[in-house]
Amino acid sequence: MSMNVASSDDGDDAVMSAINTTPLVDVMLVLLIIFLITIPVVTTSIKLSLPKERVEIRETKPENIIISVDQASHIYWYDTRISSVDALVDKLKKVSSLTPQPEVQVRGDAASRYEGVGKVLLACQRAGIVKVAFITEPPPLGG
Repeated sequence: MSMNVASSDDGDDAVMSAINTTPLVDVMLVLLIIFLITIPVVTTSIKLSLPKERVEIRETKPENIIISVDQASHIYWYDTRISSVDALVDKLKKVSSLTPQPEVQVRGDAASRYEGVGKVLLACQRAGIVKVAFITEPPPLGG
């Protein structure tokens, strides 16, 4: 902050006080530039792939394995009922050694408990299956 003092030639002994705002404006411009540079970086620092709503036609390949879970949490390998999770793991281990590894598609009934689908996912993990997909039905049009 500076003060201008009138010279003795004026004859007035009044002191003229004025604030020099140039340093204040400089600091504010520097802060504005810093904020303009850092705000976009902060708001988009996490890269996400947001879901997009679109109709996708899913091809069923013959090498894909379809495992179904009904309302009573019974597990089916295509149309054959699997007696236990260990039997499912054994079947999946045989399939996991194939190259390329087939995709396991899980069809879970909407009214089934999560436990049945969870057992299928655990079996896939124990068998070393890399690709697991969930089969759903698209919602009705207009709703």
